Amino acid sequence: QVQLVESGGGLVQPGGSLRLSCAASGSIFSVYAMAWYRQAPGKQRELVATITSGGPTNYADSVKGRFTISRDNAKNTVYLQMNSLKPEDTAVYYCNIKASTTSRPLYSYAGDYWGQGTQVTVSS
Repeated sequence: QVQLVESGGGLVQPGGSLRLSCAASGSIFSVYAMAWYRQAPGKQRELVATITSGGPTNYADSVKGRFTISRDNAKNTVYLQMNSLKPEDTAVYYCNIKASTTSRPLYSYAGDYWGQGTQVTVSS
């Protein structure tokens, strides 16, 4: 019903930048919160940043001042601009959205959807 396609990962040197994108498609009625998570090898998945439908954002302390989350509601797309990257940012990054579908448009029926993940490697 809802598909998320991520892009933009890759290999970058410390101090470099990357921009991740995540486009949602399918039988979407409304997209509410959007978020990015990451999971490093041997670690639990952690929340990186969130953005509500109205625009307010929230960040993990480890990325504040370096990462910026944004969204394009017309395209049902969320972005993560990552600057001043560090080796400890190396992880698989996943986008997540809360959305309702055309068959069940009420917010109370909204579900969580995940992207397939994109690898970000920060290394010299």
